[in-house]
Amino acid sequence: MKHQLKLLRVYDLEPDTTGKRILVDRLWPRGISKTRLGEFTWAKDIAPTNDLRKWFGHDSAKYDEFARKYLAELEASPKAAEFANNIRSDLQAGDVLLLFGAKNETQNQAVVLKAWLEKQL
Repeated sequence: MKHQLKLLRVYDLEPDTTGKRILVDRLWPRGISKTRLGEFTWAKDIAPTNDLRKWFGHDSAKYDEFARKYLAELEASPKAAEFANNIRSDLQAGDVLLLFGAKNETQNQAVVLKAWLEKQL
């Protein structure tokens, strides 16, 4: 059985959801307690920079440009390469859940990150 890399909005996380939980947002999601996430890793260092995050502002019209700029940040980041290697190892043991807080489930940084990771793996 092949383990999967999955995206999940943090607000939709059920307590019995299995897999390694990794929060991939730079900012903590509003209204979520750390205990609600259970055991998790917070990978804020691989999230978009504050400048890029603020520029994007979850504006759908800017998404394609945001994705291009975020991919460039990932490609230039030694931490992102290390993160991809860790994900590769984690997937040997089970599913990996990339948790995010954005309301738009199809146009956010976690979607870009997952696509980038899939190319690295």
